[in-house]
Amino acid sequence: MSVTFPQIVDLLVKSDLIKLTFFLLIGSIIVNGATDAANAIAGVVSTRTLKPSHAIILASLFNFLGVVVMSLVNHRVVDTIMNMVDFSGNNHFALIALCAGMIAVVIWATVAWMFGIPTSESHALIAGVTGAAVALQNGFKGINGGVWIRVISGLFVSTALGFILGYLLLKIMHFIFRRIKRKWAVRILKNLEIAGSSFMAFMHGAQDGQKFIGILMIAIMLGMGVDTSVGAEVPLLIMLLCSVLMAIGTGIGGKKIIKAVGMEMVKTNDIQAVASDFASATSLLISSTFGLPVSTTHTKTTALLGAGIATNRRGVKWSKAAEIIYAWVLTFPGCGLLGFFMAKLFLSVAGG
Repeated sequence: MSVTFPQIVDLLVKSDLIKLTFFLLIGSIIVNGATDAANAIAGVVSTRTLKPSHAIILASLFNFLGVVVMSLVNHRVVDTIMNMVDFSGNNHFALIALCAGMIAVVIWATVAWMFGIPTSESHALIAGVTGAAVALQNGFKGINGGVWIRVISGLFVSTALGFILGYLLLKIMHFIFRRIKRKWAVRILKNLEIAGSSFMAFMHGAQDGQKFIGILMIAIMLGMGVDTSVGAEVPLLIMLLCSVLMAIGTGIGGKKIIKAVGMEMVKTNDIQAVASDFASATSLLISSTFGLPVSTTHTKTTALLGAGIATNRRGVKWSKAAEIIYAWVLTFPGCGLLGFFMAKLFLSVAGG
């Protein structure tokens, strides 16, 4: 079905629950910019190829292009997000549960950002919304098992692929650049860093932008009283809003995550930054093509870890890597349970 921007404005005017959902999504997207989008430019900033302000502009532009182009060419990630859980039944209670799930996501991601831990908002989003759907349907019938298994498998595959590609690309690049004069090698690597960061930012928009659009479309369709399993076209203004909010988040809080990923876990040099950017972006492209909503944070971090190990295992700060892994492991059960209990609380208050 087709959803127009005037229809969305009309829903915002008439429904307080839609207003709240939009507010929560705005908060989630801004936090995503501070936690996830910053990974796209961590390498190019940590190696001082670009100033943070210039890198943020670059990330903003290619985030927007990623959201728009991928949504027009291949919107399978949106479809997967909309079909992984079941919010059918009473639309009023479904919106309450969805809001509760989004509050859980915002709380989880904000706490992670405050501690400078690059936890995945993709994991938090999937877990929080899933927990809310389970609470709404009073059991695991709120989960579309086949789609959810694809989502979980995609998250693991993308991180493994990021690590493997990061390791292999670093080895290949070392072999090539040993045969190039240093002056030319530095120039080529600096240009490749900008290209890699642009590619990574594009794929971040393609992945994370579509995830939030998927949640937004669930809310809109519930507000319109339409079955959420039906596909919908997304207005261009919604895509633009998503990219602008990500840019704001990156500008506000991106430096913390850039420090954690690009400076503290691995001492990043030019060749590692290039290898990790192209490795992670390629992994995200493959995942997006198959409609798998994966973690940009995890994929980029494991790609950087793979490149770091390929260079020098001693250059990897394993204590920092372990801290990040612990945060990943805790996100699914932690945010899922938070979404479940918050949805139960909100529904009980509302009489659902």
